[in-house]
Amino acid sequence: MENPDYKFIDVQQAEMVFHTRKGNFHALRDINLSIRKGEFVTLIGHSGCGKSTLLNLIAGLTTATDGVLICANREIAGPSPERGVVFQNHSLLPWLTCFENVHLAVERVFGAAESKAKLKQRTKAALEMVGLMHAETKRPSEISGGMKQRVGIARALSMEPKVLLLDEPFGALDALTRAHLQDELLKIVAKAQSTVVMVTHDVDEAVLLSDRIVMMTNGPAATIGEILTVQLARPRERVALAQSALYSEYRTSVLEFLYHRQAHPAEKEVA
Repeated sequence: MENPDYKFIDVQQAEMVFHTRKGNFHALRDINLSIRKGEFVTLIGHSGCGKSTLLNLIAGLTTATDGVLICANREIAGPSPERGVVFQNHSLLPWLTCFENVHLAVERVFGAAESKAKLKQRTKAALEMVGLMHAETKRPSEISGGMKQRVGIARALSMEPKVLLLDEPFGALDALTRAHLQDELLKIVAKAQSTVVMVTHDVDEAVLLSDRIVMMTNGPAATIGEILTVQLARPRERVALAQSALYSEYRTSVLEFLYHRQAHPAEKEVA
């Protein structure tokens, strides 16, 4: 039986300083964060608080100026198929069909060891998981924004990553599409038993999806201000949660942190 205290992702004293033409910019300081296998963690905070920077460090897309980041007992030294990333911009290749966009990732990861039939099976399974088998022959220009994001999620999941990293994947979508995809993501993650780290600006999204909400202080030199454990039973149903006193309590806690204890500098000026 797996140790519940096992640190699947472990960020230790991470710092991030960007060297720019205008001088050094201290984005993150003293970041210490441990995430258990199968946990859904969201990063929330005002613009410029380093949420995406922290996600990029975990993805291996950037390297910390100081500190250590570990995933599955190995130091994160660069990008890896074990950490699938989905951005706000779906980044699909417009000349390829939905099937081909996912198959490209499958081939990259498993092509050397598996048959063409197995690669095709993996691709179809990923599209089926996000409910897009009916659109497998369509190109990105022929499908909606929400469907494009689902293709992006399917592509990430098709690589069987140990960690799914989501950088505001629903931020550009309308409210109804966003709500639908949040519900779909809950089902997909439960089925795949994924470990998820997600950046969001949306308080309701964070409470609905998360096991823990990591609240960031304002930048520059942002750090983790508070971590809220969300003890809402799964599976979660948004209509039922809307009537939940506990849901409201969690939502209020996050709002209190963001808009009272960490009021954005621009808001302080207006006040």
